[in-house]
Amino acid sequence: MKLLIVDDEELTRVGVVSSINWKSLGIDEVLQADDGVNGLEVARRCRPEIILCDVRMPRMNGIAMLEQVEQILPDTVSIFMSGYSDKEYLKAAIRLKTVNYVEKPLDPAEIQEAVLEAIRLYRQKQHSHRGEELHSLQTASRLALQLTVPYETNKEAIREFSEELGLHLHPDMFVASVIVHPQKIPDNTWLSYDAICQRIQNYLKEFEPDCICIYIEKKPQHLVYFLLGSSGLSDAAFRDVLRFIGECYVDFGNYLIAAGDPCRGISSAYHSYADAVILLQSSFFFPAGTLLTSDFLSRIGNEPEESDFAVSTESSFAKSISSMDEEACGRFLETLYRHYDGNHSLMPNQVRDLYYKLFLVLEEASRGRRLMEDTPADNIMDAIENAFTYYELHQALAGRTHRFFEEAQQSAPENPTIAQIKDYIGKNYQNDLLSVKDISSHVFLSVSYVCTYFKNETGQTLNQYLTEYRMERAKELLQDPRYKIADISSKVGYSDGNYFGKSFKKYSGLSPSEYREKMTR
Repeated sequence: MKLLIVDDEELTRVGVVSSINWKSLGIDEVLQADDGVNGLEVARRCRPEIILCDVRMPRMNGIAMLEQVEQILPDTVSIFMSGYSDKEYLKAAIRLKTVNYVEKPLDPAEIQEAVLEAIRLYRQKQHSHRGEELHSLQTASRLALQLTVPYETNKEAIREFSEELGLHLHPDMFVASVIVHPQKIPDNTWLSYDAICQRIQNYLKEFEPDCICIYIEKKPQHLVYFLLGSSGLSDAAFRDVLRFIGECYVDFGNYLIAAGDPCRGISSAYHSYADAVILLQSSFFFPAGTLLTSDFLSRIGNEPEESDFAVSTESSFAKSISSMDEEACGRFLETLYRHYDGNHSLMPNQVRDLYYKLFLVLEEASRGRRLMEDTPADNIMDAIENAFTYYELHQALAGRTHRFFEEAQQSAPENPTIAQIKDYIGKNYQNDLLSVKDISSHVFLSVSYVCTYFKNETGQTLNQYLTEYRMERAKELLQDPRYKIADISSKVGYSDGNYFGKSFKKYSGLSPSEYREKMTR
C-alpha cells in the first residue's frame, strides 16, 4: 500500500515519516507533498490508498483537495490532521467520510492507530467492490447463456438480467456473437477469461461508448461473446473489434474464431450465435487464427461436389499401400489435402471418420508386413480427436504413411517365393475354384511342401492367408454402396453367398450387412 502525507510544514512531514515503522503497518511506500495543489497531482499520478492531510495549507486547503481526490480515487481513505479543533473542519471530515481526525502536535501512536483503521476501511471497500463485480460478472454470464437459445423460450429471463445490468433493450439495438476456441490454456498465465472480456469491452468503448461485452464458457474452452450496444458498430469498426479479440488470444497458442452476422434487436441474438456455431465447425478446415465470417466464406466461392470422393478414397489409398507405391501415395495425399482444405460444407467429424479408416489401412498393412506392434484403435482415435485443425490431422496421416514406407524399406526383403505366392493370390483370389494345388503348381512345389514352407515363413497357413485376403477385399467393397452384397461375394471368390456371409462374420464378428451399416452410417 501507498500513503501520501500532505503538509506545508516540512518538519511535520519528516517527523511523521521517521517516527513510525510503516512496513509493519503494511505501508510499502510513503509519498510527500507540500500543499493541496501538489498533493492532488501526486494523488493523480501515484494513486495512494491512504492520505494523511493537513487542513490549512496555502493555494489549496485539505478539504478542497480531498473533495477532488474523492472524484478520481473514490476508495482512497483520508485522515485529517490539524492544530485547530474547528467544528466546521470536523463536519467536512464527516462529509468526506474521513476515517479519523488527529490533532497537532501529532502523537505517533495516535497516527498509527488512525492509519490501521484507514487500512481496515480500505480493505473493506475493496472486498465490497469485489463482491459487486463478481455479482455483475455472474449476471452477465447468465444473460450470455440465455442468448444462446431461441429468444421466445426465455425472453423474461433475458429482460430480468438486462435490467439488473442496466442494459436498455430496444428493437434496434446492435447484437453480434463471436465464438473463440483456444487450443489450450497456458499454466501460470496472468490472463483470464474475465480479464479478456474486460479488455474487449474497453476496446469497444473506443468505437461506441455504450457498447458492452458479455461472455459465457460453453463446452471446455469455447468462449461465446456477445457484443451489445444501442447504436452499434460500422462494418469497419466491427472488423477491427474482431481482429482485437483474436489478438487477445495470441498468448494461448492456436485458436479458432468465428463471428456470426451482426443483428438488430436482442431477439436476434440467437441467430447471430447459431451462425457463429456453424462457422466455427468450418474453421477446423482453415489455418488456426483465421477469422471466419459469412462474408469471408462467400468470397471463397462454391466448393467442388463431394460425390463419390470419400467412397473411393479408402480403396485408392489401400491399393497404393498394398502395391508399395510410395509416389502414388504421395500424390493421393496431396489430392486428399487439396480436396478438404478450406472446406465449408462438411462437418469435421465426417472427415475425421474418413481419416480413421485411412489410418486403419496403414495399421493392417503394417501388421501384414510385421513392421510394428499393433496400434490400439483408441490411440488412433486420440490422435485424430486431438488434431486441432484439418492441417494437423492430415499431417498426422502423412507422417504415419512416411514412417510405414521407411520401416518397410528397412525391414528384411520378403522371401521371393512367398512374394510370388502372395502375388499369385492377389491376381486370382476372385476365382472361387482357386486351390492350394493351383498355387503350388504356380511356384513349382509340391502341395505338402508349399503349405509347410508358407506356414514357416509367414506364421499363417495358405488357406488362412487366402481367407484373410478375400475378407479384407470384401471390407473395402462393402463400404461402397454401389455394390450389392451378393455381387461382392462373387467378386472375392465365393460362389455361395450364405457361406460367404458365415465366413465374413467369423472373420470380422459382424455380418456383411452389419459391417456395411457400421461403416457407412
